[in-house]
Amino acid sequence: MTPSVVGIAGIVLLVVFIFMRMPVGFVMTLVGVTGFSILISFDAAMNMAVKDLFAVFGSYNLTVIPLFILMGQIAFHAGISGRLFKAAYKFMGHWPGGLAIASIGACAGFAAICGSTNATAATMAAVTLPEMKKYNYKDELATGVVAAGGSLGILVPPSVIFIIYGIMTEQSIGQLFMAGILPGLLLTLLFIATVVIWTSLKPELAPKGVRVNIKEKIQSLAGLIETILLFILVMGGLFCGIFTPTEAGAIGAAGTLAISVIRRNISFSGLLISLRETTRISCMILVIVAGATIFGHFLAVTQIPFTLSNWVAGLDLPSWAIIIMIIIVYMVGGCFIDALALIMLTVPIFYPVISSLGYDPMWFGVIIVMVTQIGVVTPPVGINVYVVSGVARDVPLHVIFKGVMPFLAALIVGTLLLIPFPEIALFLPGLMR
Repeated sequence: MTPSVVGIAGIVLLVVFIFMRMPVGFVMTLVGVTGFSILISFDAAMNMAVKDLFAVFGSYNLTVIPLFILMGQIAFHAGISGRLFKAAYKFMGHWPGGLAIASIGACAGFAAICGSTNATAATMAAVTLPEMKKYNYKDELATGVVAAGGSLGILVPPSVIFIIYGIMTEQSIGQLFMAGILPGLLLTLLFIATVVIWTSLKPELAPKGVRVNIKEKIQSLAGLIETILLFILVMGGLFCGIFTPTEAGAIGAAGTLAISVIRRNISFSGLLISLRETTRISCMILVIVAGATIFGHFLAVTQIPFTLSNWVAGLDLPSWAIIIMIIIVYMVGGCFIDALALIMLTVPIFYPVISSLGYDPMWFGVIIVMVTQIGVVTPPVGINVYVVSGVARDVPLHVIFKGVMPFLAALIVGTLLLIPFPEIALFLPGLMR
């Protein structure tokens, strides 16, 4: 068999195993080692696997992942997410769909200190769903807005997906974080507009909340202080070049813990749970990264990424049409494959294509993240929907999927806007260069 045939067979086998719900990291390792053995030799495959595993688990750059996850875990157990929501509700609760809008604002705020879409969705579901239920919000709006808003966790920096993409493509993680800020704000506004339009057309979905006076609004701002301080500390330090992304993660985690201890908002048991969850999530991510590294070396031997790049570059199509084709692949793939696994699988294939077309890799990174957000709310995988369903056990799964559909339109619009207006993503990173 030719290397290309072995490569295609490996990709098909990988997708089949993923559909069978086998652990993604282990599957990538198995397919990568097997394919490398067929094309080169078993000894070479073992040598490659050992070196890749050691390189990933001993990587200084990847220590930024558990640090930012720890930051988000401590913030959750310290009640920062609840205070964010209360502040947002004081300001926006009297609008049409005010609680839903407040949920989006709280999701965006928590995403700024979390970095995970699943964690953001789970946290905000626990905090906001009881409140919306109390005010007689319809289930489809209440659950849909949390599932969609949780997707901001991988766009608003710090983002685990940006870290992985930056390491895979050798791009500046700090600049990628900056590239996600304006698109994150844009998508937050599009989500809010979706709620306003939806609730205006169907007022029965969301009764109006009570308007509060200016004094209560000002007092509620105290709930934002922690998040703002942490965001300025981490992002400001990165933007000014004071510290590296790894140092930023350490500063963020230490700062979150210090604030929580000083305000006495976190218990010892809460700290232990934060450490345990950080270890569990970090190990899962690092195993996937290690498996994807091995699988990527297998793909490199097959020459498929380079063959595809040359083929696409030779197509008689405008570059924007090729970008649309790649976006469609991500949208369809995201419906069936976990977001992190999809990125690890496809970036080695599509990144050479993007480079050959002359597109900015920072911009492509933001595009990937935004399209990945679509995948976390669309069936059948739609991991955020399942996360919210785990919290709202009395709400049927199809109701949650129905609730995210209007926000899916906002995600598509936001992604398409970045194609003619790449400066939305590139303006802030440009200031760092």
